[in-house]
Amino acid sequence: MFKRVLVANRGEIALRIIRTLKEMGIESVVVYSEADVDSLPVKLADRAICVGPPDPQASYLNMQNILSAAEIAGCDAIHPGYGFLAENANFAELCEDLGIKFIGPSSRVIRLMGDKTAAIKAAVDAGVPTIPGSGGPVESLEEVLSVADEVGYPVLLKAAAGGGGRGMRLVTSREELSKSFEAARREAEAGFGDPTVYIEKCIVGARHIEVQVLADEHGNVVHLGERECSVQRRHQKLLEEAPAVIDEDLRRRICEDAKKLAKSVGYANAGTVEFLVDREGNHYFIEMNTRIQVEHPVTEMVTGLDIVRLQLEVASGEKLSIRQEDVSFKGWAIEMRVNAEDPKTFAPSPGTLRRLILPGGPGVRVDTAVYQGYTIPPYYDSMIAKLVVYADTREMAIERAKRAVEEFVVEGVKTTLPLHSFVLRHKDFVSADISVGWLESTM
Repeated sequence: MFKRVLVANRGEIALRIIRTLKEMGIESVVVYSEADVDSLPVKLADRAICVGPPDPQASYLNMQNILSAAEIAGCDAIHPGYGFLAENANFAELCEDLGIKFIGPSSRVIRLMGDKTAAIKAAVDAGVPTIPGSGGPVESLEEVLSVADEVGYPVLLKAAAGGGGRGMRLVTSREELSKSFEAARREAEAGFGDPTVYIEKCIVGARHIEVQVLADEHGNVVHLGERECSVQRRHQKLLEEAPAVIDEDLRRRICEDAKKLAKSVGYANAGTVEFLVDREGNHYFIEMNTRIQVEHPVTEMVTGLDIVRLQLEVASGEKLSIRQEDVSFKGWAIEMRVNAEDPKTFAPSPGTLRRLILPGGPGVRVDTAVYQGYTIPPYYDSMIAKLVVYADTREMAIERAKRAVEEFVVEGVKTTLPLHSFVLRHKDFVSADISVGWLESTM
């Protein structure tokens, strides 16, 4: 097992990793920018090293500075968390070259699954269903029009290097597609440094359901069940739950396909295979996130497992400590992302937390790195907390979530708490009659 691990992240996920490292008796070293000098991860890690000014390009995305910090501190591994360098194949490769263990899959797998067209081909090769479309890059307007005519409108133009809801353009007609193709290529080049795009059928009314997988370096793969992630705005998740309200046949198929894909590509560590599910119950692979997810706590709540601990174990070369038959599921969990944003316009709302009261009581977990008097900087993602509840049934979990949201007091910045209160009380959410576009069509 590792002696000392560098946490190459900030905020609640950095603190989440530090806590598991402490429980495992592993020294924790956290990097931080000048804007985060007063943050809880800096206060609670065994050691903290400043890697640059507030601009993330000069600090949390500065590979040279982070690797230098790891070497100075004598770290034998780096945990990237999510975001920043977590899915950067070049960074993972540099770690490999330097003999520092990257706690995640290999650079080869990150590169493969980070290229969305290559990932789709990998899914096809593994026998996992994919969305009808080009199946690869489209190079000309003639080609993209031909594919769209074949699969039918609406369609999505997607950046091959995109992901996480970014780099997508919805097109509803042939005339619109003629105008949108080159624009989509320019946007892909500007946003991701790669103009490659591909085209897929837009599955209207689809649900977004993902499967948590874990794999070791010895070829063993398990799934930890599925999560419902359909409550979104602008393709960004706001609320997740586990399990999803689906029938047992779909649950079996979707989880087995996730394992099949992970095994096929030689995956090791924690990852998430994401699917769209149409109204008829057909599921289609869309992407694989090669890192721990923001929403991993709901899976931890219903399985009783510490996913970060499992990541560390398999990264150190150990075999998975659990077999598929060892994984059991109990109860229901809901996670709400509490963002420092205007709940109506979603404009960021940085500032000082003049008053902060966190909810508690049975079945309530709050993952956060903020505290009363803390100033939320304007340079990073706006999420300030993850409010997670657990109960025996979905109905009880919803009631507990409503209670926890009411207890959660934040003064000094605007937050998405009112939006969560709206969602939890809406009849469509209560009856699980939701889809990816549901929230935006309801507001």
